[in-house]
Amino acid sequence: MELNYSHIVVRFGELSTKGKNRKDFISLLLNNIKEKLKEIKELTYEKNHDRLFIKLNGTDPKSVSLILDNIFGISSYSIALKTERDLDDILTKSLYILNDKGYKTFKIETKRQDKTFFLTSDELNRKIAGHILRNSNLKVDVKTPDALLKVEVRSDYVYLMADKYKGLGGFPVGINGKALVMMSGGIDSPVAAFYTMKRGLRIECIHFESSPYTSFEAINKVKELVKILTKYQSEIVLHIIPFTKLQLEIYKNCSEDYAITIMRRMMYRISDIIAKNKKILALSNGESIGQVASQTVESSYAIGMVTDRVIYRPLSTMDKVEIIDLARKIKTFDTSILPFEDCCTIFEPKSPTTKPKIDKCEYFESKFDYESLINEAILNDKIERISYFDKEEEIF
Repeated sequence: MELNYSHIVVRFGELSTKGKNRKDFISLLLNNIKEKLKEIKELTYEKNHDRLFIKLNGTDPKSVSLILDNIFGISSYSIALKTERDLDDILTKSLYILNDKGYKTFKIETKRQDKTFFLTSDELNRKIAGHILRNSNLKVDVKTPDALLKVEVRSDYVYLMADKYKGLGGFPVGINGKALVMMSGGIDSPVAAFYTMKRGLRIECIHFESSPYTSFEAINKVKELVKILTKYQSEIVLHIIPFTKLQLEIYKNCSEDYAITIMRRMMYRISDIIAKNKKILALSNGESIGQVASQTVESSYAIGMVTDRVIYRPLSTMDKVEIIDLARKIKTFDTSILPFEDCCTIFEPKSPTTKPKIDKCEYFESKFDYESLINEAILNDKIERISYFDKEEEIF
């Protein structure tokens, strides 16, 4: 008998905690799944209160699994075989599933969503296990089985599943609104973007470039990082802000130890205006407490007070080793460490203050017309839409 798996059964994670909003969460998750799988035309979908069902219609389940692995809101999923509510059909296909996978030990776990089925869960467990023991060399192991065959009895069909794959968890992207992520091109900000999306925020990104002091490769590096992140959100808008004029004025009018603080305040002001114009309520970035001079408590306070947006810092309590491990896991690390410097590293002072004073910040800012420079930078915002479905290109 040749097995053609018919479905992928998708389970929810934190969605189940959302009470009356549950339907909205499930609908958005289904829309996100359909969007990421839209190029596989054969697939059809069904949803109910506790599962999503993807009907494969002959599609190789592995090609679907590779995409499901990168969708937030999925707790786990299983490749399934749908059977009739007929005991002989259930027994035959259960045996073939376990033989097909090459397991040596097994356990049966039945869940009856439809309690009118003519066998109880325990009775069906025993029927299936007995049939497998009589017709194979498989052995029962209730503690550490090679395979846990899950049997879900529903009102119309029965689903058989031997593997359970862990999803990314979190919330469906977009369920909690939007955030503008400050994307430097280093290791931290792409990881922060990943975690921002995981909490259900749809993101746009903003990058500050300082040509000719920074190269076109530095911008391309950021574009490549955003492209990698489209695994999790199909399209991401990237704002590329010309920052050179502002940066030169900062270094002309401010003492060197305050330059980074003032520069970050300008970045936050620009991000605030763009976010406000796009009706985005939150900013997000890769700052980690105390990692550099601009990320002390005093610096974060002095810098963040220039915006009334919510500021999310997903990496705030992580150390650098943890962040690097996560960057490797989401495949951004190798791109982040390419040797193309951004505007922060090009103009980094030797001894930046770690405890900036608000009155000093305001004094230095009063020495030049930063508002007109901010407006000019925003007017020259270069907006790019980077899509998961764009063809791969070598950009370096």
